[in-house]
Amino acid sequence: MTVRIGYAAGAFDLFHVGHLNILRQAKANCDVLVAGVVSDEMLRATKGIEPFVPTAERVEIVKSITYVDQVHVETTPSKLDAWSEVGFTHFFKGDDWRGTEKGLRLEREFRAVGVEVVYFPYTVHTSSTALRLALDAVIDRQRRA
Repeated sequence: MTVRIGYAAGAFDLFHVGHLNILRQAKANCDVLVAGVVSDEMLRATKGIEPFVPTAERVEIVKSITYVDQVHVETTPSKLDAWSEVGFTHFFKGDDWRGTEKGLRLEREFRAVGVEVVYFPYTVHTSSTALRLALDAVIDRQRRA
C-alpha cells in the first residue's frame, strides 16, 4: 500500500474556520498531512502582504492543529520546491483555484512529477482578505482619532 502524503499550503495568517476546513478535509484524504506555512518574506515578495502574525507563531498555531502531522515553512515561491523538499503525493487547494490560470499551471507542473491536485470547497463566508481589510480599517480609524 502506498502512503498518501498530503500537502496543504497557505499563509495561515489570521487563522480562521476556512483554514481549519481545508486542513480537516486534507487529513481525511491522506495518511500524513504536511501543512506548508508561507514565510513572512515570501508573503511580502509574492503577495505584497505584511503578515499580522509572524512566521514562527503561525507555525506554532498550525503545528497545534490535530489534523497536521508536520509543518514545512515555504521560503521560495515554487510549489515544486516544496514538493522536492517534502515529497508529497497529493496537493490540496481550495476550489477557488480550479480552472484558473494559476490552478491549471499548478496541475500541469504537478502532473509531470506524479502529484495529484485535489480541490476542496472554498469557505466563502470568511477569508483572510476580508479579515485583513476589516483590521486595516480599524487600525486606520485609530490612527486618525
